[in-house]
Amino acid sequence: MTDILIHVEISPDGTPASNTGHLLALARGLGRPVAVAAVGPDDGAVPLGQALGALGAQVCFIAQTEAATNTIAGGGTEALQAALERFDASTVLCASTPDGREVLARLAIRTDARLLLEAQTLRLAGEQLIASHSVFGGNYTTESTLGSSLALVTVASSGTQPPAAIDAPEIIIETLAVNETGCSLQDFTQAQSRAERPELRGAQIVVSGGRGLASQENFSLIEDLADSLKAGLGASRAAVDAGYVEQSHQVGQTGVSVSPQLYLAVGISGAIQHLAGMQTAKRIVAINRDENAPIFSIADFGIVGDLFQILPQLTEQIQAKRSVSAG
Repeated sequence: MTDILIHVEISPDGTPASNTGHLLALARGLGRPVAVAAVGPDDGAVPLGQALGALGAQVCFIAQTEAATNTIAGGGTEALQAALERFDASTVLCASTPDGREVLARLAIRTDARLLLEAQTLRLAGEQLIASHSVFGGNYTTESTLGSSLALVTVASSGTQPPAAIDAPEIIIETLAVNETGCSLQDFTQAQSRAERPELRGAQIVVSGGRGLASQENFSLIEDLADSLKAGLGASRAAVDAGYVEQSHQVGQTGVSVSPQLYLAVGISGAIQHLAGMQTAKRIVAINRDENAPIFSIADFGIVGDLFQILPQLTEQIQAKRSVSAG
């Protein structure tokens, strides 16, 4: 069985990013998942390996480097290159994030391998990797493949349940030197409105609000519903432009593309730019007072009504059920 390498991004709290489980699920369908991560010299490599095993990684290759952990690319490229020398890998997967795209672009230059970008699903046809893509605003789905032996793939989809946990994953720890001379490494900080809220791109449930909320104060209704569902918080461009919420929450062609198990669109009419970023969700529920809103054309379930009456009742019912389950 061929090895499938996964570039693991590390959250600010030192745990695997929320997109890791989805990548491991895709890898399990192609071969043996090997999680590859780069950490600092004083970070807990073994606990990280155990956390990755809980997400379904059979093998964890963890590189301890001196590279700054808050820079794009950091030691990620070095870690993947070292893993390629150790494992018989046919494919390298990463999330389509700024960090992931930077790492795979650097790896492509070093290995002279080809890139497949923005894959939604992956499958094998014999020994050939086939990737599907959502294109032209989500109106078409295309498939593509590569002729080279090594495939580097950025994954745009998210939200799939991770594979079964591995109780005792193989954990390999290697010390690597990272030469940052001449590298254009970019410092970044991750915006987090609430630490307990899942990252938008990797969330299994996403609740998004639009212009129909009418004000920044009213957008708290979306936040309350998202928190009751332990969901990612999204928004339409209209809501962002109106100042209801930060741009980092924008879902759509010019924002974040998501593909969760459940997407709730509240007060969103359904402009094509927004649909392009969320219509690959497994289930779509729309709440809008306009029965002719375009969002209903792709929704699995639609509620025509006043969101200011519906949301408080929905949030209250969900919180009540959670309280009963917890008790």
